[in-house]
Amino acid sequence: MKSSFIEELKWRGILHDLMPGTEELLSKEMITGYIGFDPTADSLHVGSLSQIMTLVRFQLAGHKPLALVGGATGMVGDPSGKSSERNLLDADTLNTNVEGIRKQLKKFLDFNCGTNSAELVNNYDWFKNYSFLNFIRDAGKHITVNYMMAKDSVKNRINGDAGMSFTEFSYQLIQGYDFYHLWKEKNCKIQMGGSDQWGNITTGTEFIRRKASGEAFALTTQLIKKADGTKFGKSESGNIWLDREKTSPYKFYQFWLNVSDEDSKNFIRIFTMLSSSEIDELEMKHHAAPHERHLQKALAKEITIRVHSDEDFNNAVATGEFLFKSKAEDLTNLDETKFEKLLGGIDTFEIKKTDLANPINIITLLVEKAKVFPSNNEARKMIIGNALSINKTKILDPALTLDFSVFTHQQYLLVSKGKKENYLLKLV
Repeated sequence: MKSSFIEELKWRGILHDLMPGTEELLSKEMITGYIGFDPTADSLHVGSLSQIMTLVRFQLAGHKPLALVGGATGMVGDPSGKSSERNLLDADTLNTNVEGIRKQLKKFLDFNCGTNSAELVNNYDWFKNYSFLNFIRDAGKHITVNYMMAKDSVKNRINGDAGMSFTEFSYQLIQGYDFYHLWKEKNCKIQMGGSDQWGNITTGTEFIRRKASGEAFALTTQLIKKADGTKFGKSESGNIWLDREKTSPYKFYQFWLNVSDEDSKNFIRIFTMLSSSEIDELEMKHHAAPHERHLQKALAKEITIRVHSDEDFNNAVATGEFLFKSKAEDLTNLDETKFEKLLGGIDTFEIKKTDLANPINIITLLVEKAKVFPSNNEARKMIIGNALSINKTKILDPALTLDFSVFTHQQYLLVSKGKKENYLLKLV
């Protein structure tokens, strides 16, 4: 093995729990292991990055990673960490989601490196022709209801107001069968996942033991939390996705650039491939000059390049510098192509040209047509407080009216709320 997978997880502060014997197993030979990804959308978001990076580190340590996309389990819904049952997806939507996730995982894992090449598997492939009667005969008899009821994911839901359907109750049995199938067909000996998956994973190891007298292992990683207690992976506008169509590379870069100092110290270990010595050096620089944000910049660079590209990273940096340093005349000097390249990645609202056929009040434009502000009152406060700019020019009059002549190239209007929030209005 190239390096100790477990030691790597430990120093990065991500290891949560593992079954006895797991470390010894991984030190002896190349082991096949898997992590499952839930296809609830056609893209993964940054909440999945921790598990993706676990598979990357697993492969770099010389082991063989399987990424399971749950085409079958996606039809059932994992109750772990959920307070209510989610809506089930139809087959066409699930297929679209599975394909989107496949493409994203291929950007991280090496699928052509010999014996430990990564593989993508879909549990729908082995469940699609498996009858319900055969499943409950083959799988259901090996795991008792008492055993399933003892899991926290089940107890928390049953004791809650919403209760739990049989569909969700069966989830851990289906996931347990996944592990058994991969153990039997792919010699997969370890399943990994977030700490909320411990119950589902150990059901799989127990199923393998009871059905086939086999031995399998479990490893979980820490659930990622922000230092201030708020949920990781979300911004004010929602999830931060890996798909550039859902979250632009600029917004993606800004998400990481704006994490707190405390979070950056944890995240740079969890989400990047930087070595211990490289991180130590960055921390020393950061401590000497916190305002330079060395940790955040290194974190944002590493992840943006890995998820998107070098070009996207360079464009994101250029966009940020332009937004924070440019003046009104800089906007007018941008040709249309450069304008789109520099500012096309920020939050954009499309405005119909007919809405500007006659002069329109600035507040009406930014509340009713563009949704930049949630209310007239908040827009008025921002203007009176000298915190709103249009095309890098301060707006001081709430009664101001605009028409399309103020739009750069008669197409774009840059709206800035304070120093950090920027929006593009685009005429269509």
